[in-house]
Amino acid sequence: MSLWKRSDAGEAAIALLSPTPMLEEGSMRCTTSLATATLALALPFILAHCASVPGPLTYDANSAGKPNSGAAMELWLPPGTGPFPAVVVMHGCAGIRDHHRSWAGRLTEWGYAAALLDSFHPRNANSTCFNKMSNPRPALRAQDAFNAAIYLRTLPTIQPDHIGIIGFSSGGTTALYTALASGAPTDRGGRPFQAVVAYYPGCLLKVRGQPEKILGEPASDVLILIGENDDWTPAPDCLKYVELQSGFPHAPTIKVYPGAVHLFDGAFQVYFDQQGHSQGAHPEARADSYVMTKAFLDARLKSK
Repeated sequence: MSLWKRSDAGEAAIALLSPTPMLEEGSMRCTTSLATATLALALPFILAHCASVPGPLTYDANSAGKPNSGAAMELWLPPGTGPFPAVVVMHGCAGIRDHHRSWAGRLTEWGYAAALLDSFHPRNANSTCFNKMSNPRPALRAQDAFNAAIYLRTLPTIQPDHIGIIGFSSGGTTALYTALASGAPTDRGGRPFQAVVAYYPGCLLKVRGQPEKILGEPASDVLILIGENDDWTPAPDCLKYVELQSGFPHAPTIKVYPGAVHLFDGAFQVYFDQQGHSQGAHPEARADSYVMTKAFLDARLKSK
C-alpha cells in the first residue's frame, strides 16, 4: 500500500532524471553526468516522499508536542496539574485546520486534556477529500486513535480510565470506527473509548466492489451531530445507522439540526466546494452542539 503523493518539487526532480534524446554524443555524456549528479541530490528528497507509515501511527514523548507545534500529537492541557480526563481529536479529510485547534482549546476550557492527532503528515499525505478510497482510511486512523489513548494512559497528567474521542467529517467516521466492539487493539493494551462524539460523519460506507456497509456493534456510547441539509455526509444515512444499531447495549444517539449543512460548527459562512457540496456555519446549531457535546462528555468522563 503506497501512501506517497507526488509534490510539484517531486515531479520536477523526476523530470530531471527522465531520459531525453540528445543530438550529439558529447551532449549525451554531459547529460549522463548531469543526471548522475542530479540523482545524488534528488534521491534523499524522493526517498522522503516515498516513505510512508503502512500501519497505525504510534506515539511517545518524541512524537507528542505542545499546542500549535505541528507535532503528530499536539497535547493541549487545562490549567493545573491534573490528572485530567482526556479527549482525542480527529481532523477531517483536509488535515488539521484552525477549526480543530479551536476545538482543542474549547475542550481545555471544559477541563479536558485534548490530544489533537495529525494522521496525514507522518504518512506524507495531504488530503482525502476528493478520493474517499485514498489513504489513510478511517479504519486505519481509528487505530491511530487507540494508540494515542494507549500513550496518554502512561502520562501522570491523564486519568487513564476517562478518555473519549471526537471527530469531524471523515474524522467523525474514524470516531465511529473506534466504537466498534471488535476495534480496540487489546493485544497492545487498547480498550474502548468511554465516549465517542461524531460531527457530521459518513455513517453508511460505500466500499468498492461491495454494497453499502454499515458500521458494526458499538462498544462505546456514541453521539452523532449532523445537519439536516448536509449533502456531503447525508443525515438520512446516520439516521439509518442509528436505527440499525438501536438494539445494542451502547445504542447510538443522534441530533439532526434543521437547516444546517456540513461543517455547521465552523466559523465561516456557507459556501460551495469544488464538488458542489455546501458547507459552513449555522450559529444556532453550533451553539446547541457545544451544549450537547459537553453534557455528553461530562456524563461519561467526569461523573465516574
